[in-house]
Amino acid sequence: MKTAMRDRDENNSTEAALELNAVSKTFTSGKRIIQALDGISARISLGCITGLIGSDGAGKTTLMRLAAGLLLTDSGQMKVLGRDVATEALAIQAMLGYMPQRFGLYEDLSVQENLDLYADLQGLPLAERPSRYAELMHMTGLATFTRRLAGQLSGGMKQKLGLACTLVRSPQLLLLDEPTVGVDPVSRRELWAIIERQVESTQMSVLLSTAYLDEAERCAEVLLLHEGKLLSQGPPAEFSNRLKGRTYSLSATGLTKRELQRRLSRAPGVLDALIQGEHVRLVMTNHEPPDVKHMLLGIEGVELSAVPPRFEDSFVEMLGINTPKYPVSDSHTSVKPITGGAAIEVQDLTRCFGKFVAVDSVSFNVGRGEVFGLLGANGAGKTTTFRMLCGLLPVSSGRASVAGVDLHQAAATARARIGYMSQRFSLYGQFSVIQNLRFFGSAYGLNGVHRQSRIDWALQEFGLASEVDSNSDALSLGYRQRLSMACALLHEPEILFLDEPTSGVDPLARREFWRRINTLAEQGVTVLVTTHFMEEAEYCDRLAIMAAGRILVLGSPAEIKTKAQTVSQPTPTLEDAFIRLIQPSTELQA
Repeated sequence: MKTAMRDRDENNSTEAALELNAVSKTFTSGKRIIQALDGISARISLGCITGLIGSDGAGKTTLMRLAAGLLLTDSGQMKVLGRDVATEALAIQAMLGYMPQRFGLYEDLSVQENLDLYADLQGLPLAERPSRYAELMHMTGLATFTRRLAGQLSGGMKQKLGLACTLVRSPQLLLLDEPTVGVDPVSRRELWAIIERQVESTQMSVLLSTAYLDEAERCAEVLLLHEGKLLSQGPPAEFSNRLKGRTYSLSATGLTKRELQRRLSRAPGVLDALIQGEHVRLVMTNHEPPDVKHMLLGIEGVELSAVPPRFEDSFVEMLGINTPKYPVSDSHTSVKPITGGAAIEVQDLTRCFGKFVAVDSVSFNVGRGEVFGLLGANGAGKTTTFRMLCGLLPVSSGRASVAGVDLHQAAATARARIGYMSQRFSLYGQFSVIQNLRFFGSAYGLNGVHRQSRIDWALQEFGLASEVDSNSDALSLGYRQRLSMACALLHEPEILFLDEPTSGVDPLARREFWRRINTLAEQGVTVLVTTHFMEEAEYCDRLAIMAAGRILVLGSPAEIKTKAQTVSQPTPTLEDAFIRLIQPSTELQA
């Protein structure tokens, strides 16, 4: 460690962690040429965390892979720690660590065996391994899990093991491509604590991409990419300060927060309207205060207050201007909503895998047209619950009724009345957009003119016409999300199951997604959703927070935040409440 720090001190003081000079990179997909990076020039400082931010397909992963020496530039020059990537790739790879989005853990190997493998690959001397392993296992909280197979770890634990493997030999530059995607808020905070401690203790330089824009505010500097171009670079505060005097919080007692957001998002002069707790956060296009009397004519109990701008506000402004839009219509489905009783009824639902109880006597009901959120840490049992309710996993014990159909007696009948969008999108990667739509249409029992009319609807409604012949695995994450949701809605289901559907997509795509969900709910479609984004969990009417296969708490977002109030934190955010309830404290109020 001391040698690494001494080497850094001996570097020229003007050296950068990463330098790009007019760097361009293109790829070919079928007949299309994709400009992944387009003449980017930037300089990333040593010894700090730099955020790499952008919409889906902005070029973030390509930039990371170029820096790691895994790709070559088409033109321009890239230097890492003063060395030219084009001529010294092997030397550079010995100086950096790279953790891609899908880190290459070997799931049939134990935690310890994965560490040993990466220590061999990174050339860590045997004598140094015991102390380094002990440090990494303590740092990640995995010390008691060294014998467990990597494939049996939760999502958050896998990410921490992946980071530990990357750090087996302390690198001078650490490249992290969306390390917190798909992990719960507790694991996300733990990962950030590990990264920040490494930077502080070793002066390591970190380049980190993320879809969570609150994480961008923790970086010393941010690079904002869009469609292969560098839009801006600077400290996060510089981005936020551009919107001073244009951000507000608004509530109205006469409207639900969903209806309030819908009205405000269509009002003149509003750039962004986002549900935030029991309020709607407004970003205006200029410095004129919102005319709430005109926006909400006849609505009582309207309260407006100015709030500080956030980095995400600037992101939405800069990329919203540069991103082509297509309308989200008010009519997604002609489904007749379920009548009589709850849409979903769950009583003492249990699922065992051998001796392991994944879901343990869970009970809840979901009303017609309700948006119900199922939250929990990685491994809490959310996805297993989802798969049972979709009829994809048999129930070990208990009772579950979906759309009035008992899953024990007629799971196939229930499946015909629901739409399901999984974490992995369930698309066939080698099928084109149109082939996926035709396949899912047929699987849902559509045929002939009716199937074609629904496919035409999907292509238009989700803006997929321009990608109709593209293979789904060649689409950006945002377009795959659109296609997956279109497939789930083809047969006009009464209930929609969404399992972490926005994991990894940018804030603009998440907004588009939730506009659709809100419209469906207003039409009477019932929605059950899991998410690790606590801000979007605020869109739900009610939430259930799970841990170790059981429900810890059930209620509206406001009720759950009230349960987590403390003397030191009287107004917790939903993320604060989630973490406090998952990790109980004696400070919790009765």
